[in-house]
Amino acid sequence: MDEVPIISIVDDDASVRTATARLLRSLGFSAHAFASAQEYLSWSRLRETSCLIADVEMPGMTGVELQEYLITNGHRTPMIFITAFPEDRIRERAMKAGAIAFLSKPFDEPQLLECVERALQRNQDRPNNP
Repeated sequence: MDEVPIISIVDDDASVRTATARLLRSLGFSAHAFASAQEYLSWSRLRETSCLIADVEMPGMTGVELQEYLITNGHRTPMIFITAFPEDRIRERAMKAGAIAFLSKPFDEPQLLECVERALQRNQDRPNNP
């Protein structure tokens, strides 16, 4: 692998953010954590994200709204959703828009890692974005 994939985590729950980033870093990924969608969107390296893990329910912009914003603005970053409040309607909306997975908190680490690997594979298979 030429470059270490950048995994971004957007979650308003500091403990989930920290634990997920720590797990991914321990496996050799470059993990960056953000407390809100707005914080992530203002990050100068946003386009370098290889996989985005986002909470569904957050103050301000939700994870699904973040997904819609990114797609509308030409970002095709593979997304994994995590939520403490799984709802079929929201799951269907996120998956229809191209999400890799929709995981319930607390999620299983091996399951998350399998989803990250699928996201990275999808990222490699897609044409480069401008």
